[in-house]
Amino acid sequence: MYEVEILPRVYKALKRLPKQDVARIVEHMRRLAQTPRPPGCKKIHGREDVYRIRVGAYRILYRIRDAEHRVTVLNIGHRKEIYRHL
Repeated sequence: MYEVEILPRVYKALKRLPKQDVARIVEHMRRLAQTPRPPGCKKIHGREDVYRIRVGAYRILYRIRDAEHRVTVLNIGHRKEIYRHL
């Protein structure tokens, strides 16, 4: 089982999203502890150990550290804007 670490900017991003979307996103983040590479996850090209998963129109960007059994959620955002902040 992996430990899920959430960066402070993720909490700020969650506050700006609609509540029904926040519930779905939080559930997907919890599942990362059991399955850090769920079906449908994609590795981000040019970034080491960074993956993304889709949650409706939103994306969760996260880093997997297998040696430490840690998943760090880096950012959450709308699909049109999330990749600008990499």
